Amino acid sequence: MPRTDAVLADPRLVEAAGRLGRAVVKDAVACAQHRVRQGALAPEEVADAAVAALPAHPASLRSVINMTGVIVHTNLGRAPLSPAAVAATAAAAGYADVEFDLASGARARRGRGAMDALARAVPAAEDVHVVNNNAAALVLVATALAAGREIVISRGELVEIGDGFRIPDLLVSTGARLREVGTTNRTSYADYRAAVGPLTGFVLKVHPSNFRIEGFTGSAGVAELRGLGVPVVADIGSGLLAREPLLPGEPDAATTLAAGADLVTASGDKLLGGPQAGLLLGRRELVERCRRHPLARALRVDKLTLAALEATLRGPATPVRLALHAEPAVLLRRAAVLAARLAEAGIDARAVPSEAAVGGGGAPGVTLESAAVSLPERLALPLRTGDPPVVGRVEDHRLLLDLRALPAGRDGDVVRAVLGAAGLPADGPEAGG
Repeated sequence: MPRTDAVLADPRLVEAAGRLGRAVVKDAVACAQHRVRQGALAPEEVADAAVAALPAHPASLRSVINMTGVIVHTNLGRAPLSPAAVAATAAAAGYADVEFDLASGARARRGRGAMDALARAVPAAEDVHVVNNNAAALVLVATALAAGREIVISRGELVEIGDGFRIPDLLVSTGARLREVGTTNRTSYADYRAAVGPLTGFVLKVHPSNFRIEGFTGSAGVAELRGLGVPVVADIGSGLLAREPLLPGEPDAATTLAAGADLVTASGDKLLGGPQAGLLLGRRELVERCRRHPLARALRVDKLTLAALEATLRGPATPVRLALHAEPAVLLRRAAVLAARLAEAGIDARAVPSEAAVGGGGAPGVTLESAAVSLPERLALPLRTGDPPVVGRVEDHRLLLDLRALPAGRDGDVVRAVLGAAGLPADGPEAGG
């Protein structure tokens, strides 16, 4: 058995230690030595095996090609950042003027560039603030405006989102009390008016973003509630800042503020297409109360989020927006080309129509016309565990690779991944493009 220090002296492993860290490299060597003890590896192959086992990056997260047909896929990290946001994040990764004015040499407002970009994106908001996610935004608003008081909310808006997370539990944890009004399917203005009183902190409207109630229903909108004499807070969820014609039922910040909401909260990593963040927009006095509350310090975002958010707001169209507006006919042509390349290599591949979804709790029930490459189901696992991983969805014993969220420049990567998953050479002419 070669000595550990002798193996670690291999120039390839010395270079890797500087890039990945000595502990990661040492673990790879230890695993190779264990294989020698098991008789699965020759002693002289330890260094080669350790090099082959090294990860590309020191972190365990891997970049994934999303072909599930869900644009904002929570399990795959929700919104992919735009190239502009990625570049901005890299620029801010070292020392950055996050709270420093380079001209005066004095302290400056934290994240002023991102706040200015957000304010410009939603002119109807008198002031804005950013925390680390939308749940944090709701916690901060409830704590600052209603701790020890009541939050009036419709029973039809006591929603549960992913992983058993419930909005009412979140609100109660702040010390506020919930005053539930109406019924699951119908809540009127009169229900709210009867509940509002001296103990009311605010009225909360929560957009039921991950489900729909149909049939005998009714609700009071923000415009009706503005005359109750207490602040109206609207959680719009998915992060649309302005109306999106493709999603007419999805609320946006500009329209909600114009209707009379005093505060709007939203997510930054859904339809906005930016980093995980919670956005607060609305009346200056209320935003300032939230910003100055001691809890705001615990919920603030870091410099990387601020940089990515500003670049998302100021920069070109995000991957989410491009995927949302992809032309179905173009997607079908791309799927046909991909399927033809794979079929030439002997793989059972077909171009088929598909249906995609917004995802991330946004636009429930809305389907987007799309296209996919249909493959044998047996390729699902090797594709998910390949490099890079490709994640599709299985329907009727076929693996569908939906192109709605795939940038056109990555079609060749998919061809190579499928060929590799099928055990075929991935460097031939059919893998080009």
